[in-house]
Amino acid sequence: MQQPTLLILAAGMGSRYGGLKQIDPLGPNGETIIDYSIYDAIKAGFGKIVFVIRKSIEEDFLQLVLNKYKQFIEVDYVLQEVDSLPQGFQCPSERTKPWGTGHAILMAKGKIDTFFAVINGDDFYGSHAFQIMSDYLTSLSLTKNSRSYSMIAYSLSRTLSENGTVSRGVCTENDEHFLVQIKEFTKIQKIDNRIVNSNLDGTYEILEADTPVSMNFWGFHPSLFQYLEELFIAFLKENSDNLQAEFYIPFAIDALIKTDKIDVKVLKTKSDWFGVTYYEDRKKVIDTFQRFLKEGIYPLSLY
Repeated sequence: MQQPTLLILAAGMGSRYGGLKQIDPLGPNGETIIDYSIYDAIKAGFGKIVFVIRKSIEEDFLQLVLNKYKQFIEVDYVLQEVDSLPQGFQCPSERTKPWGTGHAILMAKGKIDTFFAVINGDDFYGSHAFQIMSDYLTSLSLTKNSRSYSMIAYSLSRTLSENGTVSRGVCTENDEHFLVQIKEFTKIQKIDNRIVNSNLDGTYEILEADTPVSMNFWGFHPSLFQYLEELFIAFLKENSDNLQAEFYIPFAIDALIKTDKIDVKVLKTKSDWFGVTYYEDRKKVIDTFQRFLKEGIYPLSLY
């Protein structure tokens, strides 16, 4: 039985948050959200961690983050830069925005040859989520289950911010709990006790509180890398001159489902999710980690 790998996306700009969220001390002893994620991943049986970071934070990241975990688990990292493009494509000189989560995952090709999970570095997912993902991935065979992908689903109402709009991958599943469709909504918020998404044309779409959403906690077979290469090339042909366009992983997964290349098992978790989309979210996260310590959910020292 091969242990799965955990790929952590930590190259985000943190523009709405106002700082580098990945190394922000939020726990009782200065722990970062990544500290909690890796603690949960090790307990759940993951065997390797790979980070996706930017060159501009490489030195700080190596010093403050990567070196911390080496004695507990195998660690590695890759760089995501805007000019890391397939042969034949050139990045517009004016572009500073990263190409998105799909591009970030593609950067890890060559570092991962096992089933692997993907998470955002600035999101807290909870120990139960890591355990059910690890259990599912270790139950699969690389040779027999190349179509077997998965995702952790949270209820939409448990993933909102009190301080602004959020982006969520809204999911539709069938009776066997396989993903049928995932649609990215980019401006979700609570207004007058209703959860709504603001559309580009100025209209609103009402969403149910228990709607299952993806928080970018995915489980993948390494076949994903080849699919992402093909889809990213197609994306660039359409969007290379669009300075704001991003290649989101939900777009790629939805395309692969519709072309019947993969099956995505929807795994429900009882874990709480929370993040720091905005700086104002920070205090709530700090208070939650303090509560976790008092309730004995996490120890005083994670490492």
